[in-house]
Amino acid sequence: MTQVAGFTCVDHVALSVPRGGLEAQVNAYKLLGFTEVHREDVLGGDQVREVLLRIGDGPNLIQLLEPLTDASPVQKQIEKNGGRGGFAHVAFRVSNIQAAFDDLKAKGFKILDAAPRKGSRGTTVFFVHPKSREDAPFGYLLEVVEEGEHA
Repeated sequence: MTQVAGFTCVDHVALSVPRGGLEAQVNAYKLLGFTEVHREDVLGGDQVREVLLRIGDGPNLIQLLEPLTDASPVQKQIEKNGGRGGFAHVAFRVSNIQAAFDDLKAKGFKILDAAPRKGSRGTTVFFVHPKSREDAPFGYLLEVVEEGEHA
């Protein structure tokens, strides 16, 4: 089996934060020396407040996600976790989102989005189901990210 062309690095690790806890988490990561690089309310189907913190001078980020509504998938994940925040997903960066989408789909991975879609900070994204394939059950949600011009 050939590898998917275009994966370049881990873009971010996403962590869910219960409502009202976002600023404390942001401050805790800043104490570790992380730098806030982006903040945005992501509406649509996501319904989250996102804060991205850069780790050192590299490309890797921590993404903190606070649900804005009870309908947010992040809120549902927090509820399944007994009301606690925690690990939400890992995002891998690619150089060509459409090529990665087409390749993963052709290899039988269950993709949650019908097509690559607009993400935050000018990115294009799609999500891969944690139990995409019986022979490759990652066990956690994967996001595939292509940086935009303004990322």
